[in-house]
Amino acid sequence: YKQVAEALGKPGATRAVGSACGANPLPIVLPCHRVVRTDGGLGGYRGGLEAKRYLLDLERED
Repeated sequence: YKQVAEALGKPGATRAVGSACGANPLPIVLPCHRVVRTDGGLGGYRGGLEAKRYLLDLERED
């Protein structure tokens, strides 16, 4: 969330980025599942953490 906030020129807006990702109505088209917490944790995901984990694992596979 921190990197996205910084890229937007709003380094203190990490919670806003998290909220925006959580409200994303098109989570596959706009891949917010790739946004993770600064500490490496998954954070949240509108489709649920199991779905987020699945999508991230799927992208890691060759």
